[in-house]
Amino acid sequence: MARQLFELVGTDEDRPFSPYCWRTRMALAHKQLGAESIPWRFTEREAIAQHKSEKVPVLIDGEHTVSDSWAIANHLEDSYPDRPSLFGGDGGRAMGRMLNWWGDTVVIAGIFPMIVADIHAHLRPVDQAYFRESREARFGKTLEEVAADRDARVTGFRKSLDPMRLTLKTQPFLGGNAANYADYIVFGGFQWARAISPFQLLAPDDAIYAWREKMLDAFDGMARRAPGYAV
Repeated sequence: MARQLFELVGTDEDRPFSPYCWRTRMALAHKQLGAESIPWRFTEREAIAQHKSEKVPVLIDGEHTVSDSWAIANHLEDSYPDRPSLFGGDGGRAMGRMLNWWGDTVVIAGIFPMIVADIHAHLRPVDQAYFRESREARFGKTLEEVAADRDARVTGFRKSLDPMRLTLKTQPFLGGNAANYADYIVFGGFQWARAISPFQLLAPDDAIYAWREKMLDAFDGMARRAPGYAV
């Protein structure tokens, strides 16, 4: 059975934009494994309910079905030990677990308010209604109000990335001399924003901007070729 990956899209099926799906896309490429992309939208819950998941990514790998990007990364590492390692050993996996939480609580949580209205603009009407209702309930204000202060908010977001910025002063990737799953965790957030929003998250003279450029060029430019904004 061919490997399949359910990925979040909007009106454009060729524009996957979930940060978690991009973590998985990069992990598959690192492992030199292919997967058929299955477009999935917010209101298509029945399509993945049979796989006991309410969210994507969902990877179908032969007899195995795995949801959640971290669980998928661990599945790929353990199921394909002969392929390039995502973690570089148990220590790398343990550090990756911490960085997975940092990517969620700092990077993704920091980016989301700044691009939330842009996400809405890329959805079908039925998904727009769901997205607006659920996200406005979460924030307690309209999507437009949430994003209104993003020009001021981005300064604090950039400052929150200092641990990563300082790391990149001493090594080219978070994984060391070469990218590994640590890099894919963080890159997923930036590729999410690039796919869906024209807002400039990073200054061009930032070390993280230069790192992101290298990640866009990885795997023969897989991420750069994906539809997105030139930011």
